[in-house]
Amino acid sequence: MTSPAGDRRMRTAMLAVLGICFMTGLAWASVPLYRLFCQVTGLNGTTQRGLEAPGATTRQVRVDFDANVSPKLPWRFRPENPSDTVAVGARDMAFFTATNTSNRPITGTATFNVTPAQVGKYFTKIQCFCFTQQTLKPGETARMPVIFYVDPKMLDDPDAADVETITLSYTFYPSEAVKTAG
Repeated sequence: MTSPAGDRRMRTAMLAVLGICFMTGLAWASVPLYRLFCQVTGLNGTTQRGLEAPGATTRQVRVDFDANVSPKLPWRFRPENPSDTVAVGARDMAFFTATNTSNRPITGTATFNVTPAQVGKYFTKIQCFCFTQQTLKPGETARMPVIFYVDPKMLDDPDAADVETITLSYTFYPSEAVKTAG
């Protein structure tokens, strides 16, 4: 038979173990949950993914394209055109080029964001090079498309309806998942 003090210690120990398990699970799930939250809300300019554009409206916005490369990645990366004027709701395509300036194959991954942040949830990508890793051979240049649309729901949002210019920005980093030769 256990004493009341022993029961309290056992209960406290079990609660501590449950608390540790809960906190470990929360820490493990925090990155995917945060990513999901950003995709749903457009937080910090996170764009959406879509399959098909809903159709053009009469309203147009200018989309500026920005390209950056980590100092750790020996690539040149730029948009073919620095901006484009698109009809809200219409499917559009832009091209970026990346050149590996090193003497070895290198794999990179692009991150992206949209500014102003309040329109991130309305900027929808149908196809993008940022969804996969890109491997370039020494001296190789790749032409990479992004297919997108600006969701007409933006026009109903008082925080986003008056936006006239959207900037889509990419930064390429060396991929950590794939070891490069060299």
